[in-house]
Amino acid sequence: MTTNLLDFDLNGLTAYCEGLGEKRFRATQLFRWIHQRGASDFDQMSDLAKSLREKLRGIAHVTALPVVTEHISTDGTIKWLFDVGDGNAVETVFIPEDDRGTLCVSSQAGCAVGCRFCSTGHQGFSRNLTTGEIMSQLWYAEHFLRKRFNTDERVISNVVMMGMGEPLQNYSALVPALRAMLDDHGYGMSRRRVTVSTSGVVPFMDKLALDCPVALAVSLHAPNDELRDNLVPLNRKYPLKELLQTCNRYLEHAPRDFITFEYCMLDGVNDQAEHANQLIELVRGQGADNVSCKFNLIPFNPFPASGLKRSSAAQVTTFAKMLSDAGIVTTVRKTRGDDIDAACGQLAGDVRDRTKVEQRMAKLRTIELKPIS
Repeated sequence: MTTNLLDFDLNGLTAYCEGLGEKRFRATQLFRWIHQRGASDFDQMSDLAKSLREKLRGIAHVTALPVVTEHISTDGTIKWLFDVGDGNAVETVFIPEDDRGTLCVSSQAGCAVGCRFCSTGHQGFSRNLTTGEIMSQLWYAEHFLRKRFNTDERVISNVVMMGMGEPLQNYSALVPALRAMLDDHGYGMSRRRVTVSTSGVVPFMDKLALDCPVALAVSLHAPNDELRDNLVPLNRKYPLKELLQTCNRYLEHAPRDFITFEYCMLDGVNDQAEHANQLIELVRGQGADNVSCKFNLIPFNPFPASGLKRSSAAQVTTFAKMLSDAGIVTTVRKTRGDDIDAACGQLAGDVRDRTKVEQRMAKLRTIELKPIS
């Protein structure tokens, strides 16, 4: 079996080339050809020694994941379904905006966290993606889009690890992928423009802060432990107080001076005035509980199995105003690509579940979610 070179960050590719008796600068040349130029044919890599090209032809390849489907939204959003084998497929979304191009990347086939409002979680979990499978999404999208838009300039300026899966539960594959995104010989992205979204895997938040600090988005979705236990089951292991203290530790290393809290607006569940007041109290606490943050309110994208409804636009506006009036920067996410099921919380791919998700979700649906008075 030959090696897919998308599996390596620059250090990994250097070690691979050194194992072939090559010097470090050869790995840098090869890395540039792959990521900056999108080359997959070693014969195209004209400044590589012929002897190295001949070696690589027999033992290595640069291969993207097969594309199962491509859908283009009326707003320009593009969603790809990539085949990752064994009956599994993951989704990747490109979101074009006037000042940026954002790629939403998946890290797992499915997700084991099982958030009540997320359609990926309702599919269950099959396996972690490899570094190469994570990088393949960016590699394919970037160079496909350059051809589509007939440009040699970089199209994707931002990457958000907010697709299928909990990135920090696939840490060993995630970090080399992040390093390849940040590397000046790869995609040269700013740490501020690469965001990892997590439901709150506390030990790996601390580890990421030391290993590869990028922008961090935390899926909060509830202002108290009782409600969050039911919406985000991981909260039972890492409750809010511990999570917020970890956020503050992360800020000591982060490229931004705030944490983004994602908050999915659920009608009659977490969108009432008392919830807004609890959130304000939660993040404006004393000492380690006072978190420099901004809130991103996300309109819920309903799907039948969730048993949940979207908050009204008026309610979202009222909720946002309460947070803003308390001095907390608050935005409402614009829904993009919902006509092709590419909006936040809608990515579902195809997953061969190994986690008995139907039984777990059925149990969650028996818990009545209502405002806490």
